[in-house]
Amino acid sequence: MPIKRRDFCAAATLASAGLTSTHLLAQAKVPQAGIDYVKLGKLAPVDTPAGKIEVLEFFWYSCPHCNAFEPVLNGWAQRLPKDVVFKRVPVAFQDSYLPQQRLFYALEVMGLTAKLHDRVFAAIHVDRQNLSTEPAITEWMVKQGVDRAVFTNQFNSFTTVAKARRASQLMNAYEVDGVPALGVAGRFYTDGAMTKSMDWALQVVDFLVDEVRSGR
Repeated sequence: MPIKRRDFCAAATLASAGLTSTHLLAQAKVPQAGIDYVKLGKLAPVDTPAGKIEVLEFFWYSCPHCNAFEPVLNGWAQRLPKDVVFKRVPVAFQDSYLPQQRLFYALEVMGLTAKLHDRVFAAIHVDRQNLSTEPAITEWMVKQGVDRAVFTNQFNSFTTVAKARRASQLMNAYEVDGVPALGVAGRFYTDGAMTKSMDWALQVVDFLVDEVRSGR
């Protein structure tokens, strides 16, 4: 049976992290449709007000490439223009991903994203903790000083489940094939498999934001 790309947290070509800055500069040209990004055949849902440009990052906490991308992404997100709304979307390519998907939204609803989002990545990729199940996640959250009952209620709340369901709808609408990946304005998609570098992927996103802003 052939191995599908969705069985991995990222396409194999993302392993080209060894690309030098010189190579990246050589790539600094106008992004090409079908090469550096794709235009969706059908518009994906957008949850931002008119006049705002939505940019989504699709990720999975246990993905090492998402972990490596996080500091770069954070720096880029802090410099975004006021008309750009950036959101993270946890994927669930299979049922085993669902607990971490709910974890992200539980943190969001509890107002703990800024405090604990990066700690989740560190716990998994630095401390080598297995946070793939609800019991393991709950125990970790308690160690972070979060009340067990409060977290459990939020983890299983209607709001968290609905947000996770919406995330899966967005993943399918953008036809996400691996993570980390980026979607723009319900119209465009790019990922490391296409750009060969997540640094270049962010430049492609900047280009696509300008395209949307210009009405193209």
